[in-house]
Formats: sequence, C-alpha cells, structure tokens
Amino acid sequence: MQWNKYLAEAIATFALVFIGAGAVVANATYNNSLGLVGVALAHGLVLMSMIYATRHISGGHVNPAVTIAMLVTKKIPVKDGIAYIIFQLVGAAIAGLLLAVVFVNAPASVHLGVTDLASGVSVTTGIILEAVLTFFLVFTVFAVAVDNRGLADASGLAIGLVLTFDILVGGSLTGAAMNPARAFGPAFASQYFLTQPVYWIGPIIGAVIAALIYDRIFLKTK
Repeated sequence: MQWNKYLAEAIATFALVFIGAGAVVANATYNNSLGLVGVALAHGLVLMSMIYATRHISGGHVNPAVTIAMLVTKKIPVKDGIAYIIFQLVGAAIAGLLLAVVFVNAPASVHLGVTDLASGVSVTTGIILEAVLTFFLVFTVFAVAVDNRGLADASGLAIGLVLTFDILVGGSLTGAAMNPARAFGPAFASQYFLTQPVYWIGPIIGAVIAALIYDRIFLKTK
C-alpha cells in the first residue's frame, strides 16, 4: 500500500525534528548542557537511525529537499514526491507542537528550536550557506543510497555524519537546517516565520544542483 511509505516519512521526519530541535531547546533551557557538538550529534544520530528504519519502506528521504532532488532526477513518481513532502511537513509540525508541550519553560527567544540566522548573517549569506551544506548532504545521499555502486549498507551512517559535520560548521551561523521540514516544524509551533524562506530556497537550490551533478555526470559513467 502507498500510505505506508508516506507514514514512514512522517514518522521519520517527526523524529528528526523532535530530537534535533529538542536538543536545541534543551541546550538553551539548561545552560548549554549539550553545546554545539551535542546538538550536531543529536541531529546526526537521529537521521542515521531513521534512514536505517525507513530506507526499505520509503527510501528514507526525511527531507523535502531530498524528495525534490529525487523528483528533478526522476527517481520518484510525482504523486509520491508530493505526498512525501506533505507528510514530512505534517510530521515536522506535530513534532513542533509536542515540543511546545514538553518544553514549557524554554526561553521564548529559542522559538522551540527553530533554525535562525545569527546576528550579522544576511539572508543572502544564509541562503548560500544552506545551499552549500545541503549540496554535501544530497551529494552523499546520491552516492550511497541512489548509486548502486555505493555502500548502501553504510548509507545511514554516511548521511548522518554529513548532517553532523554540516551542523558543526553552519550551526552557529544559520542553524544548519538543510531541510525545509526541520525549519518548518518549530516555526509552525512557535509561529516564528521571519527567516523561513532561507531554509526553503537554500536547501532546495543545493539539493537540486547536487542531484543534477551526480545524476548527469557520475551516474552516467556507469
């Protein structure tokens, strides 16, 4: 049945947002108890786990930018792609709402872990950084999960590690979402949408460029 793929994407994205954004909120609420390294590891570990949990069901996209990359390169039917994105956003929104219930004492300034631009980081710089970071993520997705010459059994680990090192670099500047759903869930729950376009435009641009390069250059050499 088709719905099981969509539900898997919703559950996996829920987990990513609840754990990832939750780590950000916990860090802000409890005196930097995790730090940037802890936040990066929380994101990387939950993404790795969810990819292994859902790859055989839905392909383990867990990210509208990844799904759009698959659509652009015709790796997924349009109907499924649209449904994936809807269910990813629904899962993210539910996660954001649950974070509001759990972290009732969180500082209002953290907006339930929403990704945001640091002081001095312009919208243009934020879009460029999110595009570059997402390029690395999606390039790796294609290398290990799409290309049958890649190490498919290590796909979750490889993709999770990319998310981790991307956050170590970009987390202090943009929050390093690389994922419109990761940005949307906490924004929906906190009603803080000020910088949302950054986390749609940047990741989609980076994802599409990475997908087209890998598909047209590296996959074509098979």
